[in-house]
Amino acid sequence: MTAAATPAPPPATAGGGATAARSPRSGGRRNSELGLLLFAMVLVGGYAAASEAALVGRVSLGFLGPLITLTAIFFAAHLLIRWLAPHADPVLLPAVAVVNGFGVMFLHRLDVADLKEHGTVKIPLFSGQGGRQLMWTLLAVICAVAVLAVVRDHRSLSRYAYTLGLAGIALMMIPAILPARFSSINGAKLWIRFGSFFAIQPGEFAKILLLVYFSYYLVRKREVLSLASKRILGIDFPRGRDLGPVLAVWLLSLMVLIFEKDLGTSLMYFGMFVVTLYVATERVSWLIIGLLLFLGGAFLAYFLGGTVGGPFANFYERADIWLHPFADPTNKGYQLVQSLLGLGTGGLFGSGPGAGRPDKVPLVQSDFIFAGMGEEIGLFGLTALLAVYLFIAMRGLRAAIGVRDSFGKLFAGGLSFTLGLQVFVIVGGVSKLIPLTGQTTPFMSAGGSSLVANWVLIALLVRISDAARRPADGSGAGRSGGPAAGGGPVKLQDLPTEMLRAGSASGHVGDKS
Repeated sequence: MTAAATPAPPPATAGGGATAARSPRSGGRRNSELGLLLFAMVLVGGYAAASEAALVGRVSLGFLGPLITLTAIFFAAHLLIRWLAPHADPVLLPAVAVVNGFGVMFLHRLDVADLKEHGTVKIPLFSGQGGRQLMWTLLAVICAVAVLAVVRDHRSLSRYAYTLGLAGIALMMIPAILPARFSSINGAKLWIRFGSFFAIQPGEFAKILLLVYFSYYLVRKREVLSLASKRILGIDFPRGRDLGPVLAVWLLSLMVLIFEKDLGTSLMYFGMFVVTLYVATERVSWLIIGLLLFLGGAFLAYFLGGTVGGPFANFYERADIWLHPFADPTNKGYQLVQSLLGLGTGGLFGSGPGAGRPDKVPLVQSDFIFAGMGEEIGLFGLTALLAVYLFIAMRGLRAAIGVRDSFGKLFAGGLSFTLGLQVFVIVGGVSKLIPLTGQTTPFMSAGGSSLVANWVLIALLVRISDAARRPADGSGAGRSGGPAAGGGPVKLQDLPTEMLRAGSASGHVGDKS
């Protein structure tokens, strides 16, 4: 790689991307975003109306309150993105809005079914599970917009990488050191509880902070971690001395498994580090090493949990339920059995919105919301939802490819993979592909911590996509490779790069990188 001697673009004004020159195409992107957003709300409204018709025999105006509130929240987010990130990907907000909207309306459907048994279906706007989720959605979007307003240039996060990394570790470990009565719910020590009515899950925010540190660390160390010592079956494996960071994160994930009794969080932390490492070095051997380490750790935990109990007993029990769910279908295996029966009852097309019995599945509002919806919208409906999640991850990866700086590439890639991995972990658990993990379905499950953290994740992807799509005459960290927000001096790592091909006939530039 060599830095191209191209003139730097005009300095950015204070505020970065928000005050950058707007190209004619930015208005078109935002109009496309608005059209997709309105279409998403039509889909959500149709689902809510069909659910109410099936539950109470008629379509009243009860579902319009949450629908109009959701539309207003997302429309306000759209207007603020027009101002704060005019060149951002126009698909991210509508895709997240449709998933979030379906989650709120499914929870509202559960409230209607519950109140129907008491002879009424009138629900105040912010009451019930659906109302609380609507309130959390409002707070989550406010936090996402605040992140866009504060983080005008994603590269500024790298200046605080060590501080954010330490904060992430602290947030991750707080539940482990708290007494169980302040941190344990359903056997997993993942929470900080304030009384009996409010709790937050700090690990949801820790994953974003740790990703900032991982991305910064791997940008600085990728040359060393790319060195190979041996080639086995055509794959270059790293030197033994370079395994230290991977082993450290592996031990950290095992500590999460031991002290917090949660396989899903352990898998999330280790998985996002290994994949970010692979993206940084482009060596398949890191994926192989990471997979072997995690499988070895899981087998060790299962073996020790089954023989001596202790800290791995919770993992052993979950693995045993996964292997033999029908051995005790009315007690230990009840959750998984009801989830499988619900998915099986739905079949290909589902029983229809509002026509199923998701209340038969324990924790259908949170851990098993995917199974509850699957009974009513069927395999085809679930496939459509999974396609939306896949689309969000793909657009995040597209932003990672488009942005020029290495930190942005790794950070956007890690954020996209983390979201995709969380969906895989929860869907794999409720469908018996992997042991139950207790993770929440992003943007759908009831709960504030997950919703707020994932909206912040989307805000960071929006910020990076804005930098990636900014025209060459704009400012910031876009394709132009210009200076950072604030008009600072041009740094070598911020300049465009060109790759020279060995043996080129003309001896000049080959591929842009």
